[in-house]
Amino acid sequence: MTPYLYQKNRRYVAQIAAGMTDLATAELAALGARDVEPQGRSITFTASPQQLYAIVHKARLLSRLLAPLTSFACRHRDDLYSAGRQIEWDRLFGLRQTFAIFSNVIETPGFSNSHFASQCLKDAVADHFRRRTGKRPNVDRRQADLWINLYIHKGQGTISLDLGGGALHRRGYRRKSVIAPIQETVAAAMLSMSGWQADRPLHDPMCGSGTLLCEALMLGCRLPAGVLRGAGGLRYLPDYDARLWKRVKASAQQEAEPLVSGLLSGSDSDQRAVQAARENCRLLPGGRQVNLYRKDFRDHEGVRGGVIVCNPPYGIRLGGGTDLNALYKAFGDWLKQRCNGSEAYVYFGNREMIKKIGLKPAWKKPLRNAELDGRVVKYELY
Repeated sequence: MTPYLYQKNRRYVAQIAAGMTDLATAELAALGARDVEPQGRSITFTASPQQLYAIVHKARLLSRLLAPLTSFACRHRDDLYSAGRQIEWDRLFGLRQTFAIFSNVIETPGFSNSHFASQCLKDAVADHFRRRTGKRPNVDRRQADLWINLYIHKGQGTISLDLGGGALHRRGYRRKSVIAPIQETVAAAMLSMSGWQADRPLHDPMCGSGTLLCEALMLGCRLPAGVLRGAGGLRYLPDYDARLWKRVKASAQQEAEPLVSGLLSGSDSDQRAVQAARENCRLLPGGRQVNLYRKDFRDHEGVRGGVIVCNPPYGIRLGGGTDLNALYKAFGDWLKQRCNGSEAYVYFGNREMIKKIGLKPAWKKPLRNAELDGRVVKYELY
């Protein structure tokens, strides 16, 4: 059997959100990746199987992890179909599993759009199975068992397997939600930017469904980001080692630490949000230790000598009649008057609100939350 591309060079691809390059590069290196090379919104790296499994299980900042199967000249549909037919798909998954394809086509005139490219590759996969078995597996674009990535850039194509079993920001703890929650990887990036290491109390005064608190809980307790996930797409690799996967998970479990009492707390003016945050946190080990309660930040006594993280409303999730400018001014006043000796890290999905808060930033850093080109802003509250 001809080895796949990743088996020849042990090179893998991590996809990341804009603004996370430096953070994700450092995270990969800390998890054992070698020859780490950022390339725009992706990072290529080399890893042994054990290092790769640890990255799949532990990485907090990556959007997706890909194992390249083949790379080929791809100028038009026939090139793609031929390359897709040559992959022995029945070595990777069977008729009982579902699959889906996500594509990105850049500067390749032979393809009108990414959807067309996905359809071409889907036909190749289906025809491979029909030729071997007379049947084909089904496509499931929502919860596929196996995700296939297609990337075509300037006439060069790469077909890869998604090792996370889908987007890695789906940790598994967000069973309840509110409108416009912050993405899990963005919350993890905010905490990484803050430098918080469970050394000071951390509070979210507008906690919503608790994403920032769940990420802080996992960081503070050294829980892997994949603590609630399985092996994902790893198990479809032809050289998947189930015993190695169990060892990696067991090692991560031994590294976990209990949550210090009183370390994490959150509040919100909406009781439904508080209840959602409580249910989400409790899905994680130690989550019952997070102190959550209903209170408008304007009525909160404040946080002194701690860390404040927050993703305030930015218009999308505000009800009719709410004065956004007044909300941010009141929040700035609360930080200034009741949070002496603390640091605040605030995500602004609407960058216009930075100037409404009335505080001088220590720094501002770009960070996308889905389609929002937002900013993380640090305030030092003397």
